[in-house]
Amino acid sequence: MNLDFERAGEVLGGATQVALACHVNPDADALGSMLGLAAFLRSRGIVTVCSYPNEPLEPPRWASMLPGSDRLVPARRFPKDPAVMVTCDCAAFDRLAQLGSAATRAGELIWIDHHRSNDGLGTIPLIDPSASSTCEMVFRLIEAMGGEMSDDTAMCLYAGLVTDTGKFQYEATTPETLRVAARLREHNFDHARLVQALYEDNPAAYLSLVGLALGRLEHVVDADLVWTYLTQADLQEAGVHPGDTDDLIDVIRTARDVDVAAIVKQQKDGRFKVSVRSRGGHDLASIAGTFGGGGHRLAAGYTSDHGPAETVEILARALRGQPAVP
Repeated sequence: MNLDFERAGEVLGGATQVALACHVNPDADALGSMLGLAAFLRSRGIVTVCSYPNEPLEPPRWASMLPGSDRLVPARRFPKDPAVMVTCDCAAFDRLAQLGSAATRAGELIWIDHHRSNDGLGTIPLIDPSASSTCEMVFRLIEAMGGEMSDDTAMCLYAGLVTDTGKFQYEATTPETLRVAARLREHNFDHARLVQALYEDNPAAYLSLVGLALGRLEHVVDADLVWTYLTQADLQEAGVHPGDTDDLIDVIRTARDVDVAAIVKQQKDGRFKVSVRSRGGHDLASIAGTFGGGGHRLAAGYTSDHGPAETVEILARALRGQPAVP
């Protein structure tokens, strides 16, 4: 791994322009790692282009807190055959969607990720499932490259570190994670305001949507599962952006004496995104992998072509250790 970091550092250090991409519907770890690395590269005189494959490009409300978010470009303006490309937080190639074509044509493809279910792609794969976040991986890459880290980079990386560890309470939080967080907090940025934007900045309409989802909550006792769902109609009626509901799973997972929590959210294409969390009794990365998704042992996700009820019945069968299809 150290040799891979050195090689990636040499490639980036010798580049004049670097194209950076993260996964569709990005979270703070995806955007934070991409924008943080881009800010560091720009400080070394390297031109950067940053994007992710949502059309239209509608950054989450908290993204404006991250330095460099105003530099994001739509996928159509991303280089078609970059000499050097970096992907951040992509557990699977299809998470790049239309930006995948640029990845296949890139001269060098540096693939930075921490998901156990990663495809292991790239000419230089930097993949460590023991890392708390992709932001922690980018911190290590920057250290390998050497040079001073700016406050902007530190702020971006801190955002991903905070969110992917659940404010430093998840299993992935290691002593090294806390050491990285301490190093980042030595920089001059308003960490309290950043975390407030990430966790405490919901419109009243969102709270009504939470009430709707909780009113639909169901307990599948023999699968040790609680779940709920939201449709596109729900989001449109409430006037809530889909990305604003990402934290809802953290409400569902507080159910006592239940191991697995799931929320099934309809996407614009009609399919349903399934987010699952476990208290420790199930390997969710393995289960999500059988449905074409992935993630971590206790936190994973995938996309379903079925409606909420059928999607959850299939998930429940997998949690019981039964074949997904009877």
